[in-house]
Amino acid sequence: MRASRVAWRPPARRYNRRLASERELIRRARAGDEDAFAELVMMHADRVYGALRRFGLDAAEADEVAQEVFVRAWRGLPRFEERARFSTWLYRIAFNEAQRRLSRRPPPRAETIDPDRDDPVISLPESARLGPEAQTLDREFEQTLERALDQLPTEWRVAVVLRDVEGLSTEEAAEIAGVGQAAFKSRLHRGRMQLRTLLEPYLKLEEG
Repeated sequence: MRASRVAWRPPARRYNRRLASERELIRRARAGDEDAFAELVMMHADRVYGALRRFGLDAAEADEVAQEVFVRAWRGLPRFEERARFSTWLYRIAFNEAQRRLSRRPPPRAETIDPDRDDPVISLPESARLGPEAQTLDREFEQTLERALDQLPTEWRVAVVLRDVEGLSTEEAAEIAGVGQAAFKSRLHRGRMQLRTLLEPYLKLEEG
């Protein structure tokens, strides 16, 4: 595939979801149809970029790594057997690429949290619910959330992003993170606990 056709940013036109189902686009792309793959890029580009940012990459890094994610996805399509959702497969590639970039940084110090403590649900304002199907987040909360996520150790941040922000199942998220479900749940617990502490001042303001 020519490099110019792999550009991850969607063209300046509205994507018509009725043109073809994702499964049909995948079938065509696996057969070498570059236009079909371009449609897949349009469908998933924003969420891949957003995941890379939340995995800990800055804007410039995420922009660069997103390009590589879709290049690798194009090259790997013949091996994609649709046992997982296409989006989950993309997240796995994005996670691996982000980890390569993050591995060049010194590891952050992790705060010690008792994994046996109860894991309370983070109560968010109605306009700022975490999840891939949510409407546009309150801008102030979104900025607060991004800053809080940046303060989490990488493994905890990844767990929170995959499970609570991207809305993947525990099974899918653990597979992407490359760990067992028990280990993933421990990371998620710790990440949620620290995230709740970081967000508590904002949540109290919302309540008032």
